[in-house]
Amino acid sequence: MLPHAVSVAVECPEEPYDGNLQPGDVELRFRVRGPFDSDGVDVVIEIRSKWFESRAANRQDRVDGLCRAVAEATGLNDIGIYLSLPVAAWVQS
Repeated sequence: MLPHAVSVAVECPEEPYDGNLQPGDVELRFRVRGPFDSDGVDVVIEIRSKWFESRAANRQDRVDGLCRAVAEATGLNDIGIYLSLPVAAWVQS
C-alpha cells in the first residue's frame, strides 16, 4: 500500500504516475527506534522527491492526504510525514 500511496502523493504533470511501479521508483527503508529518538509518533515517513513547481505548490495537501491514507491502512493515530523536494537530478541504469 505504501509505495502506491507515496506515488499518488507525489505525482505531477512532469512525473505522472501510471500505476505501474518499476524497480527504483519507490525505495522503502525501515529502522528500529533508537535510544536517541523521541517518542512523539508511531511512525515517520520521509519522502524525498525531485522539486517541480507543480509538486511544490500543494505539498501540504499531498502530505495530508498521504497521512490519511496511512492512518486508514494501518489504524495508527500518530503518524509523521515529511516531504522534501530538493532541486536534484537522478538517473538509474
